[in-house]
Amino acid sequence: MNTSCEQKLEHCCDDNNNPIDNSTNVDAVDSLSMCANCGKGEEESGKLKSCNACKEVQYCNRDCQLAHWPMHKKACKKRAAELHEEKLFKQPPPPEECALCFLILEDGSNTETFKSCCGKLICNGCIYAMKISEGKDLCPFCRKPRPKAREVIEQVKKLMDNGNAYAFNVLANFYEDGYLGLPQNYQKALELYLRGGELGCAGSYYNIAKFYRLGIGVRMDVKKAQHYAELAAMNGDKQARHNLGCMELSAGNIQRGYKHFIIAARAGSDKSLDNVKHGFKVGIVTKEEYESTLHAYHGHLNEMKSEMRDKAASYYVAGGFGKNW
Repeated sequence: MNTSCEQKLEHCCDDNNNPIDNSTNVDAVDSLSMCANCGKGEEESGKLKSCNACKEVQYCNRDCQLAHWPMHKKACKKRAAELHEEKLFKQPPPPEECALCFLILEDGSNTETFKSCCGKLICNGCIYAMKISEGKDLCPFCRKPRPKAREVIEQVKKLMDNGNAYAFNVLANFYEDGYLGLPQNYQKALELYLRGGELGCAGSYYNIAKFYRLGIGVRMDVKKAQHYAELAAMNGDKQARHNLGCMELSAGNIQRGYKHFIIAARAGSDKSLDNVKHGFKVGIVTKEEYESTLHAYHGHLNEMKSEMRDKAASYYVAGGFGKNW
């Protein structure tokens, strides 16, 4: 807090004109809805805006924020890092569910299909059930016929116009692979993945992390790869979470790495569960952590299982499903 703010707070008086000692810290400024730089309240300066990074202090305008930055910088970065850690390691959102059977889906696998006709994620068990009950290749959700290749892009673009996050991810896939007659364009794919991630598609952030990790169409950048992997993990992508665990181990951050592995294993990651098991054997993971992780892992698998999904898996292996539609 700067001198001007401290003076304004120190010389406040009560109703009997007795001085009130408010010379505490930034929290006092925040609780009184006063600018951390000039000390003006909302009545004088209008609506105050919180610091975007730490959320701890408020300013009446950008000039005050810039003027206060040298004094606020250290505390701001410390609190922002704390907030990031809390968000990164908190319980991720629940996994996506099939739009028909409401059983959870397995991200990053071939057990679900995005339907460009209606924009729904549907498990292959429900698609297989439609095939054997109707004898037709219809969408189980909207019952429209499977679109021809030339129709898919048009349908996906319409979904994008309506803000469908997965549609952005699908079109990005097309540009990444040069699929359905589209040219291979990594820059376009990156732009679409970014928009899909911003709209809530964890897989889009995972794909951006992959681009930077492997140098696909961009210069390899470990920091950016980790940044987007963290965004994917916070949105529930367990493969991104597993990769973060590996990154942390490589950097020598053992405890952070295993925190990621535990979260990913509880969400159904086989590879992370193997690492958690190893961590238990060497004394990094406690018995309670390993047991609760194993219980959550099997619970996750049970929530995905169905007879139709098992039959669909065999059908898929035999080449019965096409790519995503």
